[in-house]
Amino acid sequence: MKIKDILNEIERLAPLPLQEGFDNAGVQAGDVEREATGALLCLDVTEAVVDEAAAQGCNLIVSHHPLIFKPLKSLTGRTCAERCLIKACRHDLVIYAAHTNLDNACGGVSHRLAAQIGLQQVRTLSPLKEMLLKLAVFVPEAHADTVRNALFDAGAGHTGKFDACSFNLAGEGAFRAGEGARPFCGGTGKLHCEKEIRIETILPAFRKNAVTRALRSVHPYEEPAFDFYPLSNTWDSAGSGVIGELPEDEDARDFLQRMKTLFRADGIRHSVLAGKPVRKVAVCGGSGAFLIPEAIAAGADALVTGEAKYHDFHDVEDRLLLAVIGHYETEICTKDIFFDVISKKFPTFAVQISHTDSNPVKYL
Repeated sequence: MKIKDILNEIERLAPLPLQEGFDNAGVQAGDVEREATGALLCLDVTEAVVDEAAAQGCNLIVSHHPLIFKPLKSLTGRTCAERCLIKACRHDLVIYAAHTNLDNACGGVSHRLAAQIGLQQVRTLSPLKEMLLKLAVFVPEAHADTVRNALFDAGAGHTGKFDACSFNLAGEGAFRAGEGARPFCGGTGKLHCEKEIRIETILPAFRKNAVTRALRSVHPYEEPAFDFYPLSNTWDSAGSGVIGELPEDEDARDFLQRMKTLFRADGIRHSVLAGKPVRKVAVCGGSGAFLIPEAIAAGADALVTGEAKYHDFHDVEDRLLLAVIGHYETEICTKDIFFDVISKKFPTFAVQISHTDSNPVKYL
């Protein structure tokens, strides 16, 4: 099994096109064509993590935070990132990061936090926009099932928690094959009418090339007729943060204490307690204070996140309980997400969770 096979499974959950424009998710260093000997999972790549991977015989490090955010102009060992890269190259390791693509993925960071908190009826708080296309393709009736299945296998037809979604309309297509053509049906130079099915289905824009290849590979026509339409719909299956409900109302102070215990936080910063119970909760791992307006608009009683600025606590007033439990504390679950993805597909592969504490924030 090659390293790229493992990374492909991670990207099934968190495709790289889901990452934000500022991010640098993906392969940071190394040759993914090599055979995999073991994977070490971490939140941050540090020198201690690289040493741990080498000592455990792992030639792949999977992290949440990218080691490289900005282009490197030299590799001298002056910075921590440079020293990690030098060590990784010396030990012939591959370093890979799934960052905001994992944040935005359905089943990613915020979804895992929501499950830990015990939220029900979970949905995306701020869905991605302008990420969807509609495909319309015309197929002879006898080949409709084959084409549909190929489109679905290539990543089309997913809507929320449903898959294999399509709309199908029967009609009649007409064409005349010119000289040199190899028509599937009808003769050269003669107008031919064929009973066809118009298949419509939806897909993420980044799946367009894969879906087109799949369509062409099974469509019986020499020149299949198909169109892609951009959609203004939000993509509810992917985006920033989630919101859900607790099974019952919870006292705000008790809720904060439970968050502190649940996420093993040394302390929690929170806004003023307004004496309101907590039932509907918004969650975002890492720096999620930017979602305060969306959380308020969605009727959340509380927003649990990892970081917020001083003025964010002023801005919420008494409209929302802002609970800031720590960046590290809200993202340490990424190691478990990676573990579940890899071990489910490759149950006998040596995958290990790093024991290195990479949290740079300390409390006196």
